[in-house]
Amino acid sequence: MNSRSLFLPKDHPRYKWVALSNTTLGMLMATINASIVLISLPAIFKGIDLDPLQAGNVSYLLWILMGYMLVTAVLVTTFGRLGDMFGRVRVYNLGFVVFTAGSILLSFDPFHGGHGALWLIAWRILQGVGGAMLFANSTAIITDAFPADRRGMALGINQVAAIAGSFIGLLVGGLLAVVDWRAVFWVSVPIGVIGTIWSYRSLHETGTRNPGKLDWPGNLTFAVGLTALLTGITYGIQPYGGHSTGWTNPWVLSAIIGGIALLVVFVFIELRVKAPMLDMRLFRIRAFSMGNLAGLMASIGRGGLQFMLIIWLQGIWLPRHGFSYEDTPCGRASTSSRSPSGSCSPARSRARCPTGSGRAGSRPAASCSSRRPSWR
Repeated sequence: MNSRSLFLPKDHPRYKWVALSNTTLGMLMATINASIVLISLPAIFKGIDLDPLQAGNVSYLLWILMGYMLVTAVLVTTFGRLGDMFGRVRVYNLGFVVFTAGSILLSFDPFHGGHGALWLIAWRILQGVGGAMLFANSTAIITDAFPADRRGMALGINQVAAIAGSFIGLLVGGLLAVVDWRAVFWVSVPIGVIGTIWSYRSLHETGTRNPGKLDWPGNLTFAVGLTALLTGITYGIQPYGGHSTGWTNPWVLSAIIGGIALLVVFVFIELRVKAPMLDMRLFRIRAFSMGNLAGLMASIGRGGLQFMLIIWLQGIWLPRHGFSYEDTPCGRASTSSRSPSGSCSPARSRARCPTGSGRAGSRPAASCSSRRPSWR
């Protein structure tokens, strides 16, 4: 018996709801894991016996925070193009596998100190690869499955899950960190396993493939340029010399300027190649460009709301209800005037790509107070 015979065929009138529910689960899981470490960072670093705010350790803090979103932002357009070439469901299903594998490996960190932090960074990056596959193809699968008159509603449900996931991740991370820091990563494993099996057995290729060559010059300039730009912005919050931030650091300035220059080169490449990774001419369409701008502004607003939510919960509400501020993750992660804190909710911005699911963002960390943290 065909393993898919127990599920709906692609021409079944209810198949579209299967596609919507599965892709919504994927989006929810990916966005929860984008923010789940924000509140739980003190417990994670205590678990691996590392003070990330000591000299030479701040990079561990920054990369655990920004590695996932950086990789997702860089690769989402590439995986969108690969989905067009080889099948959106195929790439999406592989994303579930990669994401789940990263979650399993994260929860079994065998090391302590710097090696333990490097283990977490490496597998968070792997999670980001899986997240990029999910982000890039979930909305495309919905677009293929739904008729035009119901597509907006379906995409709206999918995006509501994505928005909710970024806030649910904060709450789940804080709750699970109290139980065990590894539980922050365990929670994704059963969801990932269920989602993987479900997607492989129920989703079908309903879209038209667009075979062609991969735009290597465009992919490379975009990946290197965006990586340099976001990394430079992130390291700009790290103290340098006698300054509380690092915007005068030559390395930071070189990364930002070099990244912008490469992205300008990327635009010129995309305007000239036959099969661009990103057709820049789409931005001549007013509805498309304004829609992306609105999405960017909305994401910046959500990032600011996350910041205020964390500060309000940990700095105001909990202390007024019998909890010591120093016992909250924000209190434990608050820094001296010369040290950045990654746990007190970095603000972020996301830029949408033409697939409708791209996210690009940096995570600068904000300081909550002038106290020295107690991570151990």
